[in-house]
Amino acid sequence: MIFAVVGPSGAGKDTLIRGAIAARPDLRLVRRVITRPAEAGGEDFEGVSAPEFALRRDRGEFALWWEAHGLSYGIPRAQVAGPGDVIFNGSRAALPEAVRVFPDLRVILVTAPDPVLAARLAARGRESEADIRARLARAAFTLPEGVAAETVVNDGSQEAGVARLLAALQPVRA
Repeated sequence: MIFAVVGPSGAGKDTLIRGAIAARPDLRLVRRVITRPAEAGGEDFEGVSAPEFALRRDRGEFALWWEAHGLSYGIPRAQVAGPGDVIFNGSRAALPEAVRVFPDLRVILVTAPDPVLAARLAARGRESEADIRARLARAAFTLPEGVAAETVVNDGSQEAGVARLLAALQPVRA
């Protein structure tokens, strides 16, 4: 199964994914390729230059790629191949293409109330107040038509959020 975890900035996607990986060692995390310096922090990702990203994209190395916030993001094809469950931090805007590329994709929307998002974004120290306001305005982004998602509200402790994500990762029961 392939899981895409999506949601607004500050929802805690990377934190919950790390917690789920720790609890479920069978779950494989896709390490995204991003046109951002690796020392920028946050998630574990491969930082590349824009020309390197374009070269790799054009060679077909990415199963899925998108642009957001002035950066390019790629899901390496080699990392989603093989047996077992795979999870990646995705983009709500890229979901129509993601569903096309991964027909059995399960989408998990991680969200939190605006005051929680604002506090988390401010604590990161990467965005100005104007940037935070803009990100909050985008937080209410609705999922594309035809894309279903299970929602995980991450508004409490890290442990509670991880438990909610782990529950969402369980097999669908008919």
